[in-house]
Parts: sequence; structure tokens; C-alpha cells
Amino acid sequence: MVAKFKVCAMNWQEFTALLVLATAMSFSPGPNTTLSTTLAANGGLPRAMRFIFAVPVGWSLLLCLCAAGVGALILAAPILRLAVQMLGIGYLLYLAWKLAGSGSFASAKDAPLQVGFWQGVGLQFLNIKAWLLALTIVAGWIAGQADALHRFAIVAPVMLVFAFTSNFTYALAGALLRNWLAKGRRLLWFNRVMALVLVLTAYWMSRV
Repeated sequence: MVAKFKVCAMNWQEFTALLVLATAMSFSPGPNTTLSTTLAANGGLPRAMRFIFAVPVGWSLLLCLCAAGVGALILAAPILRLAVQMLGIGYLLYLAWKLAGSGSFASAKDAPLQVGFWQGVGLQFLNIKAWLLALTIVAGWIAGQADALHRFAIVAPVMLVFAFTSNFTYALAGALLRNWLAKGRRLLWFNRVMALVLVLTAYWMSRV
């Protein structure tokens, strides 16, 4: 019998701290949750699922790179860090511009936002918040530990589940708003508010 509760390589205090961080970071508003809400509100939950699945896949790949030391190298190099920021900011501003003028439900072909699976995966690598979170987790729970591989095997599934759950929750909220948004100019103003959120997120990314 093990006298002290452990989750594989971690004690319960470390695992609880990981869950708290994962909850705070995954469910706080950001580019992923904003896009999940907007995609579902405009196109329905099924059309948002590709992006919702893309987020944890992209995040897992990002965490792997940070665990291997690539993330620290990128953020330590001013030019590479700036490139990540500028590409991410530019993409969010482009999406905001596309979204701001849309006031009616459209077919998949004509939808204002067409963020597919691979675009969703790629967006994770343009999100400076995601890089910083991944580095924080690697530094706090994985790096320098004798059982680093075991710890990574715990951390990665936890973050994957939280990434999926948070985006699915936001998308579900967006889907539930569809009937209400169909009346009058509500969808137009909803999209403009979401576009503003994306602009504010881009501004926040420029200040990190």
C-alpha cells in the first residue's frame, strides 16, 4: 500500500495545482474560446467541431515542442518571438475584419469565418498565450525532474481534456444562442462584439 496519495509521478498537491492552472487558463476568454463561440453561433455546433478538435491537437504538439526545449529557444530569440506575435496578431485581425460585416447565417461555403482543422492546429503556434502557458507548465511540472517522461504523460492528457472541454463549452453556448441571434440585427452586433474581442485579444498579445 502507498501511504501517500500520488497520481503516478506527482503528489496530490502538484496535481491539484495543475488542475487549477488548467482550469484558469483553459476557460478564460482567449482566441480559441472566442472562435469556438463564434463558429458555433454562426454555423452551428457541428461546423465548429473541427476547430474544437484542432485546439487540443495543436496544443499537444506545442507542449511537446516546449518539453523538448524548442519553446524556450523561440521565446528567447527576439526575432522569432516577434514573428510569432506578429503572425498571430495579423491572423486575429484578419478574422475580426471578416467577421465584423457579417449579419446573416451563411452556408459553409459563404461563412465569414472558415477556420478548419489544420488552421485551428496552426493557430495554436501563433498564440503567444499558448507558448507562455506551455513553458510555464514545462518549467513547473516537467523540466529537471528525474521522472520527466512520466510527468509529461500525466500533463499532456490533462491539458488535452481541458482544451477540448473549454472550447466545447464555449461552442455549446454559441450554438444555443442561434435562435435568439436569428432575429433582427442581433447576429450582426454579436459578430461585431466577437470581432472586437478578437481585436482586444490581438492587442493583449502585442503587450505580452
